[in-house]
Amino acid sequence: MKVYEWVSNGTEETSSFAQAIARKLQAKDVLLLEGDLGAGKTTFTKGIALGLGIKRTVSSPTFTIIKEYHGRLPLYHMDVYRLQDSSEDLGFDEYFEGEGVTIVEWAHLIEDQLPDEYLSISIYRIGDEERKFELKPFGKRYELLCEELFV
Repeated sequence: MKVYEWVSNGTEETSSFAQAIARKLQAKDVLLLEGDLGAGKTTFTKGIALGLGIKRTVSSPTFTIIKEYHGRLPLYHMDVYRLQDSSEDLGFDEYFEGEGVTIVEWAHLIEDQLPDEYLSISIYRIGDEERKFELKPFGKRYELLCEELFV
Protein backbone atom coordinates (compact mmCIF):
# COMPACT_ATOMS: atom_id res chain seq x y z
CA MET A 1 0.00 0.00 0.00
CA LYS A 2 1.26 3.44 -0.88
CA VAL A 3 1.54 5.97 1.96
CA TYR A 4 1.05 9.64 1.13
CA GLU A 5 2.81 12.25 3.29
CA TRP A 6 2.21 15.95 3.68
CA VAL A 7 3.64 18.50 6.15
CA SER A 8 1.67 21.42 7.56
CA ASN A 9 3.38 24.51 8.97
CA GLY A 10 0.38 25.62 11.01
CA THR A 11 -3.34 25.44 11.63
CA GLU A 12 -4.22 27.49 8.54
CA GLU A 13 -2.36 25.08 6.27
CA THR A 14 -3.94 22.12 8.05
CA SER A 15 -7.39 23.64 7.52
CA SER A 16 -6.70 24.31 3.82
CA PHE A 17 -5.47 20.73 3.32
CA ALA A 18 -8.57 19.34 5.06
CA GLN A 19 -10.84 21.58 2.96
CA ALA A 20 -9.19 20.28 -0.22
CA ILE A 21 -9.95 16.73 0.93
CA ALA A 22 -13.53 17.66 1.87
CA ARG A 23 -14.25 18.95 -1.64
CA LYS A 24 -13.60 15.41 -2.93
CA LEU A 25 -15.59 13.53 -0.29
CA GLN A 26 -18.77 11.61 -1.01
CA ALA A 27 -21.53 10.01 1.05
CA LYS A 28 -20.31 6.92 2.93
CA ASP A 29 -16.68 8.09 3.01
CA VAL A 30 -14.88 7.16 6.23
CA LEU A 31 -11.77 8.92 7.54
CA LEU A 32 -9.89 7.52 10.52
CA LEU A 33 -7.77 9.97 12.52
CA GLU A 34 -4.93 8.92 14.78
CA GLY A 35 -2.52 11.14 16.68
CA ASP A 36 -1.47 12.07 20.17
CA LEU A 37 -3.55 14.48 22.24
CA GLY A 38 -3.07 17.93 20.73
CA ALA A 39 -1.74 16.62 17.41
CA GLY A 40 -4.46 18.40 15.45
CA LYS A 41 -7.26 15.87 14.90
CA THR A 42 -9.99 18.36 15.78
CA THR A 43 -8.29 21.15 13.80
CA PHE A 44 -8.26 18.84 10.79
CA THR A 45 -11.93 17.94 11.35
CA LYS A 46 -12.84 21.64 11.51
CA GLY A 47 -11.23 22.04 8.07
CA ILE A 48 -13.25 19.12 6.71
CA ALA A 49 -16.40 20.76 8.09
CA LEU A 50 -15.54 24.08 6.40
CA GLY A 51 -14.95 22.23 3.12
CA LEU A 52 -18.37 20.60 3.46
CA GLY A 53 -20.01 24.00 3.97
CA ILE A 54 -20.83 23.43 7.64
CA LYS A 55 -21.44 26.71 9.44
CA ARG A 56 -21.75 25.37 12.99
CA THR A 57 -18.70 25.41 15.26
CA VAL A 58 -17.06 21.98 15.38
CA SER A 59 -15.69 20.70 18.67
CA SER A 60 -14.36 17.37 19.83
CA PRO A 61 -17.14 14.93 20.78
CA THR A 62 -15.02 13.56 23.64
CA PHE A 63 -17.88 13.15 26.10
CA THR A 64 -20.71 12.47 23.65
CA ILE A 65 -18.87 10.02 21.32
CA ILE A 66 -20.71 11.25 18.19
CA LYS A 67 -21.62 14.74 16.96
CA GLU A 68 -23.52 15.40 13.74
CA TYR A 69 -23.20 18.47 11.54
CA HIS A 70 -25.01 19.36 8.32
CA GLY A 71 -23.58 20.90 5.17
CA ARG A 72 -23.17 19.72 1.56
CA LEU A 73 -23.05 16.29 3.18
CA PRO A 74 -23.72 15.40 6.80
CA LEU A 75 -20.58 15.02 8.91
CA TYR A 76 -20.53 12.39 11.64
CA HIS A 77 -17.65 13.19 13.99
CA MET A 78 -16.78 10.40 16.42
CA ASP A 79 -14.29 10.33 19.27
CA VAL A 80 -14.14 6.79 20.64
CA TYR A 81 -11.28 7.42 23.10
CA ARG A 82 -13.49 7.02 26.17
CA LEU A 83 -15.42 3.94 25.06
CA GLN A 84 -15.42 1.35 27.82
CA ASP A 85 -16.10 -1.69 25.65
CA SER A 86 -15.17 -1.77 21.96
CA SER A 87 -17.49 -4.72 21.37
CA GLU A 88 -20.58 -2.76 22.46
CA ASP A 89 -22.85 -2.23 19.45
CA LEU A 90 -23.39 1.52 19.20
CA GLY A 91 -24.60 1.40 15.61
CA PHE A 92 -21.40 2.68 14.03
CA ASP A 93 -22.21 0.79 10.82
CA GLU A 94 -25.33 2.95 10.38
CA TYR A 95 -23.07 6.00 10.21
CA PHE A 96 -20.48 4.30 7.97
CA GLU A 97 -23.25 3.35 5.53
CA GLY A 98 -25.20 6.59 5.96
CA GLU A 99 -25.63 9.61 3.73
CA GLY A 100 -22.67 11.51 5.13
CA VAL A 101 -18.95 11.51 5.82
CA THR A 102 -17.71 9.83 8.99
CA ILE A 103 -14.58 10.89 10.86
CA VAL A 104 -13.42 8.63 13.68
CA GLU A 105 -10.80 9.81 16.16
CA TRP A 106 -8.87 7.03 17.97
CA ALA A 107 -10.32 4.51 15.50
CA HIS A 108 -7.91 1.74 16.53
CA LEU A 109 -10.08 1.33 19.66
CA ILE A 110 -13.01 0.06 17.54
CA GLU A 111 -10.98 -1.74 14.89
CA ASP A 112 -13.35 -4.73 14.87
CA GLN A 113 -16.28 -2.46 13.93
CA LEU A 114 -14.65 -0.50 11.11
CA PRO A 115 -15.64 -0.91 7.46
CA ASP A 116 -13.26 -2.69 5.09
CA GLU A 117 -12.50 0.48 3.12
CA TYR A 118 -11.46 3.85 4.58
CA LEU A 119 -8.77 6.52 4.56
CA SER A 120 -6.46 6.32 7.57
CA ILE A 121 -4.83 9.63 8.51
CA SER A 122 -2.11 9.72 11.16
CA ILE A 123 -0.94 13.10 12.45
CA TYR A 124 2.51 13.52 13.99
CA ARG A 125 3.77 16.58 15.82
CA ILE A 126 7.19 17.56 14.42
CA GLY A 127 7.40 21.06 15.90
CA ASP A 128 5.35 23.65 17.76
CA GLU A 129 3.19 24.31 14.71
CA GLU A 130 4.41 21.70 12.22
CA ARG A 131 2.55 18.45 11.71
CA LYS A 132 3.24 15.51 9.41
CA PHE A 133 0.19 13.80 7.91
CA GLU A 134 0.41 10.21 6.70
CA LEU A 135 -2.52 9.10 4.57
CA LYS A 136 -3.02 5.38 4.01
CA PRO A 137 -5.83 4.44 1.62
CA PHE A 138 -7.65 1.16 2.20
CA GLY A 139 -9.70 0.43 -0.91
CA LYS A 140 -9.82 1.69 -4.50
CA ARG A 141 -12.03 4.70 -3.67
CA TYR A 142 -9.43 6.04 -1.25
CA GLU A 143 -6.48 5.19 -3.50
CA LEU A 144 -8.06 7.35 -6.21
CA LEU A 145 -8.80 10.11 -3.69
CA CYS A 146 -5.16 10.22 -2.61
CA GLU A 147 -3.93 10.15 -6.19
CA GLU A 148 -6.13 13.18 -6.96
CA LEU A 149 -4.86 15.04 -3.89
CA PHE A 150 -1.20 14.37 -4.53
CA VAL A 151 -1.00 14.97 -8.28
